[in-house]
Amino acid sequence: MELTMEQPTAQPSDRTTAGFTPSPVKPLIHQPLATLPRHRMASTPQLPVLIRPDRSRQSVSQRLNQPLGKHLAGFVVLPQPHRTRVWFPPPKGARLTRDWPALRGRPPYPITSATAAPPKTPHTPPLSGTHLEVVAHACPGGNAHGHLDWTPEVFHPIGDGDKAVADAFMTSPLPHSQQRRKLRAFIEIGPATTSSARLTAQLTEYTRLRPYEPQPAGAGRTGPGSRRRYPVVPRILFVLTGAGRQAIDNRISNLKAIPAHHPLIADLVRKVPLGAVVLEDLGERGATCDVWVPPAGGEPRPRTGL
Repeated sequence: MELTMEQPTAQPSDRTTAGFTPSPVKPLIHQPLATLPRHRMASTPQLPVLIRPDRSRQSVSQRLNQPLGKHLAGFVVLPQPHRTRVWFPPPKGARLTRDWPALRGRPPYPITSATAAPPKTPHTPPLSGTHLEVVAHACPGGNAHGHLDWTPEVFHPIGDGDKAVADAFMTSPLPHSQQRRKLRAFIEIGPATTSSARLTAQLTEYTRLRPYEPQPAGAGRTGPGSRRRYPVVPRILFVLTGAGRQAIDNRISNLKAIPAHHPLIADLVRKVPLGAVVLEDLGERGATCDVWVPPAGGEPRPRTGL
């Protein structure tokens, strides 16, 4: 399958790849190229679930052979036993897609080479896996969430030169919403062995985010950038994985106990919806089911009920 290429008029030499544009009649080859800069890395089994569940893994993988030859996509092979390919966007691929309509204005996340990819792979599978489950369970509830409604490694200034860094930021239209309202959430991925001190530090960073506060006409911009970006502070969702059920249950218990010892975090929990879930539960029961545990206490519930 050929990549569609427009005939450019007087393009600068360093922008030769900008002539490639998404084809309305052959979209399958473009969807992986658009997905990789959004997720940084995705395995061969994950790609069809994210972008084209109606296509086989082999079909989607074959479409990447031509971009691979043009250095628009790259891959590394995970160790035995499965030898799975994990795909990533090299700089040329990120430059190609950054001006596509679906990605315009969104920062690309290129990986410079195959040798730079392996250090990122331990954290990437649970991060991509979380989004995989959200996408897989989006359609049954009338949810139009798609594979591009996900931004990894989001930085937010919180004042004094500090930043809060979320593993991902997700937007998702609320099911059956007549006003097309969207659920926005920061995603934190971590092993169940994450210490209570680390969880406390993460939540403390989020206490410094503030909701949007309108300024009088003519007033200069003041306060953290998060005040200008979000009407309200998005909910914060923790996804735990990588250990046995007992260890995960202990970590959720620790997360629920933190607010009692930290007044600022207790105030955050009262004002901002928080939830914790086990990644395996997302796969077994679905991201829209009663699997999210609120640190403030109570029974598991859907993420819209936090």
